[in-house]
Amino acid sequence: MQNILSIITYWPLVGALLILFFVNKESSRAIKTIATFFAGTGFLLSLVLWFQYDRSAGAPTFQFIERFSWIPSIGVDYFFGIDGIAMLLIVMTTLLSFIAVYSSFTAIENRQKEYYVLLLMLETGMIGVFCALDFFLFYVFWEVMLVPMYFLIGVWGGPRK
Repeated sequence: MQNILSIITYWPLVGALLILFFVNKESSRAIKTIATFFAGTGFLLSLVLWFQYDRSAGAPTFQFIERFSWIPSIGVDYFFGIDGIAMLLIVMTTLLSFIAVYSSFTAIENRQKEYYVLLLMLETGMIGVFCALDFFLFYVFWEVMLVPMYFLIGVWGGPRK
């Protein structure tokens, strides 16, 4: 697959936007179903990386490269690629995100819409951090990851947050 890294990275964001703009906050079942679907299919998509990754290529070789000029005036490229460690981290992130969505069905009782939107945005940021090979792009995904994490901890973090 040509753009598999971009698909895996932005797939949870599609789910977050779908929940945010098209689902009523009172329909808890629809929110949970959409979040579970996007987290689960994200994990299945990441398994494609696992099976398509060429382990004989050697450690310093990046695979699934996606590159084009993003902000040419400052030399920033949209540059995605993974090595063996990043591939493992992506598979682990998508699996743990699916587990987090599923296990929060009974734990999260208030503001469920916001919770699942932030959780899916967090997943997008984490995967983007592992795929980014351009420092500016890495920084953007790092910040995308920090904002949802701040609100998830601040709102749903418990008494010792």
